[in-house]
Amino acid sequence: MGKIQMVDLKGQYLKIKDEVDAGIQNVIDNTAFINGPIVKEFAEHLSQYMGGCYVTPCANGTDALQIALMALELKPGDEVIVPAFTYVASAEVIGLLGLTPVMVDVDYETFNVTVDNIKKALSPKTKAIIPVHLFGQSCDMGPILAFAKEHNLFVIEDNAQAIGAEYTFSDGHRAKTGTMGTIGCTSFFPSKNLGCYGDGGAIFTKDEKLAERIHMIANHGQRVKYHHSVIGCNSRLDSIQAAILDVKLKHLDEYGKARYEAASYYTKQLKAFDPEEKFFITPKELPNSTHVYHQYTLKIKNNKRDELKAYLAEQGIPSMIYYPLPLQEQEAFKPITRAAESLDKSKECAYSVLSLPIHTEMTKDIQDLVINNIKEFYK
Repeated sequence: MGKIQMVDLKGQYLKIKDEVDAGIQNVIDNTAFINGPIVKEFAEHLSQYMGGCYVTPCANGTDALQIALMALELKPGDEVIVPAFTYVASAEVIGLLGLTPVMVDVDYETFNVTVDNIKKALSPKTKAIIPVHLFGQSCDMGPILAFAKEHNLFVIEDNAQAIGAEYTFSDGHRAKTGTMGTIGCTSFFPSKNLGCYGDGGAIFTKDEKLAERIHMIANHGQRVKYHHSVIGCNSRLDSIQAAILDVKLKHLDEYGKARYEAASYYTKQLKAFDPEEKFFITPKELPNSTHVYHQYTLKIKNNKRDELKAYLAEQGIPSMIYYPLPLQEQEAFKPITRAAESLDKSKECAYSVLSLPIHTEMTKDIQDLVINNIKEFYK
């Protein structure tokens, strides 16, 4: 057994090497490195996968969020509700545009915001909500969307960690995460479930006029070359990355299934060892969302998280803390943030979470090694 990886990108690549290499070579042969035909093809294929929404590829997931907010024409001082326990990009773009991030707590069991959290944050200045589908499953979007509609709020889904997941509404209809709100955003960072070999991202919407504006903003604010209608930015997915993503998109559901099977094995074995949850809590799956397990994240009890992480590292087993400091405690946000309520659950998550290795190439032997070392730590 080789070195254990949090994400085995090389093993994944070797299985699709011929397809990926051919796609890259085709871009090089055609020398259409920026906005080549493959970018449009990938956008069309991704649109089909996502259920027919408009897709604008861009340079990265953070740009996707920024462009989404720019497209909604929010004004400095407008408030945007965002979870306190998430990656910085979700809140960073709010502050970057002179808007006010309003931090709300998350559900301790699922790591996601709920409509009850969001309700506490509403003010006359509230204009938008950014629900983050953290670690691979959807927020409970039905109630969130109903609340947003009632109060005329935009909903920008941060789908960087849950592409491929599906949410089931109370009436039985299903939708892909990233397609339910006003705008959806995703990242193609290499370690993501659909990742390229560099940076990349995409923006989704079902609104044709909004899609036109998003595309324009991502392209220097121009519809016609050298004619700039609005202030925009330069955010493009390059052709080589699009070629890689177009190959990997065909395998995305297969990747999601492999991650889910690995997660299920972890949960079965760890619950058998600690059925009363004296040591740790395994991930909770919502009944109305599939889970694509971008991360497999435990909550470690009794302040043993850092000790367990150090012990695993000594045994050659990587683990990660996503995220060690909630956003309300980050120095950059203290001067600009309004906290809507107690953020104790976000703080509790930040100080207890530990993510185990999970990827598409996991084997039972690798998982057994991880599990057995966790057991050894608690003996």
